Amino acid sequence: MKYETVFILTPVLSDAQMKEAVEKFTKVLTDNGATIVNEELWGLRKLAYPIQKKSTGFYTLVEFDADPTIVKKLETSFRRDERVLRFLTFRLDKYAAEYAEKRRSLKKGESTTNNE
Repeated sequence: MKYETVFILTPVLSDAQMKEAVEKFTKVLTDNGATIVNEELWGLRKLAYPIQKKSTGFYTLVEFDADPTIVKKLETSFRRDERVLRFLTFRLDKYAAEYAEKRRSLKKGESTTNNE
């Protein structure tokens, strides 16, 4: 099954701490047999409303192929980590998976044209 998860980390982290947190969660997935399809660091963004008195957060998107039981383990690790402000994981149906694939290929096309 294909899944996509977006999580928001607290803005008080340094770049290294933020990357370490992202690696921790992707490791939870890979250690449990998931395959990471795509990972995007969206960076520091303004929140729609304050969460824990914070108005910004580090957004990260991870797409992965996994067994449904892994999602529960991932979300448990999100809940146990005080650096995570919010998270959302959802299963991609065939249309969402096609859209995600198209979006990734467009992004790759953009990055190659910018380098020329």
